[in-house]
Amino acid sequence: MEQPAQRAPWMDDELVAFRDAIRRFIDREFVPNEARWAEQGHIDREMWRKAGEIGLLCASIPEAYGGGGGNFAHEAVITLELADALVSGFGNGVHSGIVAHYLLRYGTEEQKQRWLPRMATGELVAAIAMSEPGAGSNLRGIRTRARRMGEHYVLDGAKTFITNGLLADLVFVVAKTDPDAGAKGISILVLETAQAEGFRRGRLLEKIGQKGQDTAELFFDEVRVPAENLLGGVAGQGMYQLMQQLPQERLIIALGAAASMARAVQLTVEYTQKRDVFGQPLWQMQNTRFKMAECATKATIARSFVDECMVLQLKGELSSEQAAMAKWWTTQANCEVIDECLQLHGGYGYMLEYPIARMYANARVSKIYGGSNEIMKEIVARGFD
Repeated sequence: MEQPAQRAPWMDDELVAFRDAIRRFIDREFVPNEARWAEQGHIDREMWRKAGEIGLLCASIPEAYGGGGGNFAHEAVITLELADALVSGFGNGVHSGIVAHYLLRYGTEEQKQRWLPRMATGELVAAIAMSEPGAGSNLRGIRTRARRMGEHYVLDGAKTFITNGLLADLVFVVAKTDPDAGAKGISILVLETAQAEGFRRGRLLEKIGQKGQDTAELFFDEVRVPAENLLGGVAGQGMYQLMQQLPQERLIIALGAAASMARAVQLTVEYTQKRDVFGQPLWQMQNTRFKMAECATKATIARSFVDECMVLQLKGELSSEQAAMAKWWTTQANCEVIDECLQLHGGYGYMLEYPIARMYANARVSKIYGGSNEIMKEIVARGFD
């Protein structure tokens, strides 16, 4: 069942050339190391610098700040290529697709000049610390506090499930600067982790999937953060900043899910065409063909919708509701497609040496992070209020 190649409506010749260069780099540097990174629980620190050297980091940040001078389409290409190559350990979506854009959109000029060029080279690895042990999708429930004391904020609290947490040099910490002001009392402080007294990294978290992705706990005990590191220089803007940027984060997740679905279909068609059952290829059985037809249809619908969302995002017109739809539907469909594909692999599908087994484990969290799918449905429903 060979599907004809079709160029996305948001792609152009320059993006195709960029994609080909990124694909070569991923195949050369990431794919051979993915298994080893899964064993150690994080990618090698030096790989961030290598990625910076070839222009993979901060591809959509202006050249004036050391970035690649592209737009979100460049981030999308990178996301798609990583998903297609089954590379789950590289946290660039957070570093370049999310944190860099908080800084670009809301940072002061001094903050942008100070941090973005070093993020683009890989000198600095960035993380954003939102989730807490008692507050996941409910950001208003965070307990981390930042008290203003002279020219510093004093940061206390704990964060968990932080992507890039182990290696991060720069952590955007979501904290309450005015606990009595509700959503208007939340701010984002930029912590430079080197020699930050009172800052401690907890354990590297052991996960079901995405084992090569650096995910850690972070602790803040009377950590002094210069007031000039308050994102944008104005307290109380954190919730607004988060809400404005979350649609792009959710589209990144949807892009990965759509690519994962297509890859699962491809792998399973290839497997079933070679696997003999009762004297004939598994592919020749009607159930196999029907199941793969269903999976291919879901993958095609997902990619079509995500491409439509990409067009809107590039025009600055993607709504929160549309991003939420894309995030919840594609991640749900991805888990369903991979489950069907694993079933057709039989017992081999349960063995981690087969890519479909790793995809099964890697996909599950996508229905949780970036806002759980239940929260996504609530966002969609609010559009009718």
